[in-house]
Amino acid sequence: DKLPIVCRSAPGFVVNRVLMPYLHEAMYLAQEGVSLAAIDTAATDFGMPVGPIELADVVGLDVAQDVGTIIAAELGRPAPAHPQLAQLVAARRLGRKSGSGFYTWHEGHPTKPAGGGALPGDATDRMMLALVNEAVACLREGVVSDADLLDAAVIFGTGFAPFRGGPIAYARARGIADCVRRLTDLATRHGERFVPDPGWNLLDTGRQTVNGVPEQH
Repeated sequence: DKLPIVCRSAPGFVVNRVLMPYLHEAMYLAQEGVSLAAIDTAATDFGMPVGPIELADVVGLDVAQDVGTIIAAELGRPAPAHPQLAQLVAARRLGRKSGSGFYTWHEGHPTKPAGGGALPGDATDRMMLALVNEAVACLREGVVSDADLLDAAVIFGTGFAPFRGGPIAYARARGIADCVRRLTDLATRHGERFVPDPGWNLLDTGRQTVNGVPEQH
């Protein structure tokens, strides 16, 4: 019951590639002391079906750690070294499949602490724009040749809030200039991982790419 999409060979292809910055940013937030439940709530309030912490538990913490490390290395980026993740993997507490990970699982459902605690005002943008920025990079590189197909892949492959139309549609609805301005601000405050991808310029002019080359109209 899966839908295929044609894409170029690339680290993480599409779904894993755009998910990793999102999951990594959740780990950065956790490193800063933000509660796991609050991180998940920020994502589900945006419209994601589950939050990134719960998603990591569902995927398997060993798998999430390995894939995240590989993709970060292939793209020449640092990956967050969250000590709790390493400890959980070492203890074979791998998430839903082992009964416990970041959360304790019972009959396929996680037990989360009540409340959730304080959440930085930029937490949602940090996670979601990290994902969107990576989607823009995939389009610029021609990993997927069409923005609509990329949006469909991310919706069906990650559960990205369907009512937002996918990451590229969300960026256009929000405003390309606003997204770039926000990413630039986040880069100033949180580091180079938020530097806007050059592909935003293509979106701003309305051009698509085919195999990484701007399509002429």
